[in-house]
Amino acid sequence: MNGTAAAVGTFDGIHLGHAEVLRVVREEAEKRGLEPLAVTFDRHPLTLIAPERAPAAITTTERKEKLIRKNGIRPLVLPFNEDMRSTTAYEWMRLLHDSYGVRLLVVGYDNTFGSDGVNLSIADYREMGREIGIEVMEAPYVAGVSSSAVRKAVAAGDIAEAREMLGRPFSISGIVVEGNRLGRTIGFPTANLQPTPGIVVPGKGVYAAKAILPDGSVADAMVNIGVRPTIRRGNAPTIEAHIIGWKGDLYGQRIRLEFYARLRDEQQFNSIDALRKQLKTDLAETLKALPAAKSATKTDNTKKI
Repeated sequence: MNGTAAAVGTFDGIHLGHAEVLRVVREEAEKRGLEPLAVTFDRHPLTLIAPERAPAAITTTERKEKLIRKNGIRPLVLPFNEDMRSTTAYEWMRLLHDSYGVRLLVVGYDNTFGSDGVNLSIADYREMGREIGIEVMEAPYVAGVSSSAVRKAVAAGDIAEAREMLGRPFSISGIVVEGNRLGRTIGFPTANLQPTPGIVVPGKGVYAAKAILPDGSVADAMVNIGVRPTIRRGNAPTIEAHIIGWKGDLYGQRIRLEFYARLRDEQQFNSIDALRKQLKTDLAETLKALPAAKSATKTDNTKKI
């Protein structure tokens, strides 16, 4: 390889707009005999610049790296610190050229970088690139897709719209923690997910999802997000997944939920029997909404979740 072809950005969510930028990086790198590279950060810049305006993340840094690799690109995660915050666009490009061998820089239609980037245009980046030795190319615009739009859709519970912009189901991961174990008493034991802090959570409601378990197996799941008004134990919202056909112990382990459909609003019922009846209906609707696949089953039922 004679250097790298790169894109720089937060790449939160790796939505279809990001995928188009990465496609251009990959294809242009191949033409030029360069290594494709995506330079990103360990956190959103606003968490340092203006914490009160910092958005919830769509993906964890680890998940973001995996998604970038799936696009055929090597991720390079840099810490966004005070030094990074004060780096100008010219200094940035010089760093990319000298330290990471960047010879081609692909930017999105609204992508800016550097402490002075808000005042710069693609023409400015191209001019700096000519001086430094970096060709600057603008990727095609993907209309109607942005990280902020994905966050808004997820927070509103509009999983279908989020999926269209991401090109895949929205997912959230976390550790399974102890709950109040009331689900098992009505025939619907749940895994209570404690998501990674700072990640956007779907709005309150009942969802059809796939659960990716610690061993990599995949199971159908019915997920409730909210405060469980019928059996309320406090006001803190929870993420509870009834993993269909699965028995075992997941406490302390990490699972990931992929959301396919929102079935209904969270609601309060007059009795536990009414809730149980609705959950049976929700279960049937969940199976209808999910792609056909066998549910994962474990034989260890010594401790139900």
